[in-house]
Amino acid sequence: MAGSDDDMLRLITVIDHQRRELDRIRASVAQESVVAMARGALMERLGLSSVEAAAQLAELSAATAIPLAEMAAAVLAEPVSGAVPANQSVTRPEITARSASLLTEAAAELAADGAELVGTLAAQIIDPLGAAAVTVWLLGADGTLVLLGEQGLSRGEVGHWRHIPPQLDCPAQRVAHGAADLWWSEGRPDCDPAPVAGVSDGARAVLALRERSGELLGVIEVSWPGSMAFTAKVRQHLSSLAAGSARVIVARLAHGDIAAAHPKEAVYTLLDDLAESVLVVRAIRDADGELADFSIEHVSPAFHDPAGRADTDLTRLTLLEAYPASVTGSGLFARARQVLADGVSQFVPGPLGESLASGLPANEAESADPALADLRVARFFDGVIFTWHRDYSADGLAAVLDHAQRLGRLGGWEENLVTGTVRWTNSAFGLFGLTPRPGAEIPLADLHSYVMAADKPVVKRFRQRLPEQRDTLTATFRVVHPDDRSIRQIRVFAEPVTDAAGVVVALRGAFQDISAHYHTQVALAATRDQLADSEQRVAEEHLLALRLQQAIMPPDEQPVEAAGIDVAVRYRPVGEGHLVGGDWYDALLMPSQDVLLVVGDVAGHGIDAVTGMVAARNSLRGLAITGSGPAELLRMLNGVMCDLTSGVVGTVVCGLYNPDTSVLRWARAGHLPPVLVRGRTACELPLPGGVLLGMDPDATYEEATQSLEPGDTLLLFTDGLIEQRGESIVDVLREFVATVAPVPAGQEGSQPTAAAQADRILATAVSDTDDDACLVAVRIR
Repeated sequence: MAGSDDDMLRLITVIDHQRRELDRIRASVAQESVVAMARGALMERLGLSSVEAAAQLAELSAATAIPLAEMAAAVLAEPVSGAVPANQSVTRPEITARSASLLTEAAAELAADGAELVGTLAAQIIDPLGAAAVTVWLLGADGTLVLLGEQGLSRGEVGHWRHIPPQLDCPAQRVAHGAADLWWSEGRPDCDPAPVAGVSDGARAVLALRERSGELLGVIEVSWPGSMAFTAKVRQHLSSLAAGSARVIVARLAHGDIAAAHPKEAVYTLLDDLAESVLVVRAIRDADGELADFSIEHVSPAFHDPAGRADTDLTRLTLLEAYPASVTGSGLFARARQVLADGVSQFVPGPLGESLASGLPANEAESADPALADLRVARFFDGVIFTWHRDYSADGLAAVLDHAQRLGRLGGWEENLVTGTVRWTNSAFGLFGLTPRPGAEIPLADLHSYVMAADKPVVKRFRQRLPEQRDTLTATFRVVHPDDRSIRQIRVFAEPVTDAAGVVVALRGAFQDISAHYHTQVALAATRDQLADSEQRVAEEHLLALRLQQAIMPPDEQPVEAAGIDVAVRYRPVGEGHLVGGDWYDALLMPSQDVLLVVGDVAGHGIDAVTGMVAARNSLRGLAITGSGPAELLRMLNGVMCDLTSGVVGTVVCGLYNPDTSVLRWARAGHLPPVLVRGRTACELPLPGGVLLGMDPDATYEEATQSLEPGDTLLLFTDGLIEQRGESIVDVLREFVATVAPVPAGQEGSQPTAAAQADRILATAVSDTDDDACLVAVRIR
């Protein structure tokens, strides 16, 4: 770590040395440039050769004991009409300020960026005047002072003073707000709490950087470690440097060499695009820095004068010249003065005439455009921006109504019964396929001539009843549109208009094209009829499927009886309003005295699922008579499902129980495994391999065996018994196994029957899929 610190110190020393050397080279180049320009000036003024001009300049420098570069700057500062004679007494104090300014300008022209530019300026202040720090800020568009460069501040202070918001009360912002240049010879007054950069108790000078036009460009601040006597010579020196720096900064900004903090022309262009009426004004201050007036800097191309003037060039006037009465009340000048003082933007909604009511003369207020509205005032550099716009709400409302009529396929009309005048909106003409023009309107008394023959009586009665009933009426009729010869359904609304004596003098109302609504109603009626037919057909199919299912698996059928086992079967049908599912079971005593136990589930619901279940159940019964084992039975059943039935897919678990050996041989085709309940525990039987039926005609199935003991209960079931939405079948099966084994309280010493166990399991099993379920419970005696 120590070695790293040493390397860092050496690197800092090298960089500092290189920087000083670079400053020396730049200063040398600047001095040579000034000397060369002075030689050229002497050659032009005195008619000297280059050698003679160089000798003349050297003699002047030697005679006055002033360095050659400073004498060259003094020569350049002299009027064009004369030169500096060798015998004239020119003292150093008289030319120091001028030469320093010219030297600084020449060196600043060579600076690579803003930081080097400020470094060049600081070289003429820190050493010659013993200053501690020099800082230069440029004024931003929102009044923020943005750091251009500094010399003498710590890294922490540079970060702290990089941006100074307009609300911060500090010496730099005071000058930026229009105060006179600040000269604190003994440091910040004790009664002044303003924060300062650099040494807080040392002398300080803050000067405005202004363009030739007087517009504020930025601020330069110089601080000293102790007190400083600001003599006339010192003040002249600093003021000259500030003026020269401002000229260089303006030139560098124009060429884009340094970043501008306030691209005004770009801001004007943006404002003109965003706002309709834009008025930009800049503060005009007196010798004491007090606000006297505002010059009008910019007026947008679409500007609307609140005084109603059309051809006046406002940029040739000041704000008070353009609006003399605005100095009081809520006028433009009064508002600009307030915003410039506190920096708080203003927004006054509503008509501009009301916003500026006390700021316009009576004659101007009367001629003001009443459509101007929504005044906004915001600070902009050492000035403010006004914006407002023309309120097009009246015109906009008409456009809104036109769009509403178009979207609603409406058209308004009005008929004066006294004069016979009829007025239609453009949309009304469009409904009848007519071209909007005066005289093309159809009087209500003639409307029946334009409708289909079957609807003529309806329109005539409507016209006759309207003035008699003196109430709002409506009627519907059909017209043939001339553009596409299509039939349009038109609804007319109308109401009578009476005068003070109660006499009907006019009729008004609207037409509406309701063809789309009419066609929708027709289609809806047809769909309703089709839906009724479909519902009836579905109900019939459901009843047929239910009867077919009950015929195959009658609910009152007694389970198989065989020595040594107790069998109970349970079927839980699908809920009300749902289609019948394809769950099925079978328990059959074979000629060999083995017991065939089967539970299956055909995919789908309704008549297709039930017919598939019937085919699977009957096929398996027929195959079982061959004496084949469970795996071979499933292989042959899968062949039947793949080759002899169409689109039937399902799962099956099939077992053969031998009462003599108490051994269960079983196989499965994609089905859940049987659950063995022994004592107070339950478990799933290990799964043999086997895919769904009806998927792969070449599929083979594995067979497993399980020895059973007296008191054991074997459960075969479909997934509808335990399936839950959003849950994994593996998880719900695990929960089912965990809850199926315990014997209910009070039955610990008894031996429940298969039927009792089946009833308890069916009642407690949780399922929320509205699917039917099968359960076969086999208890070994």
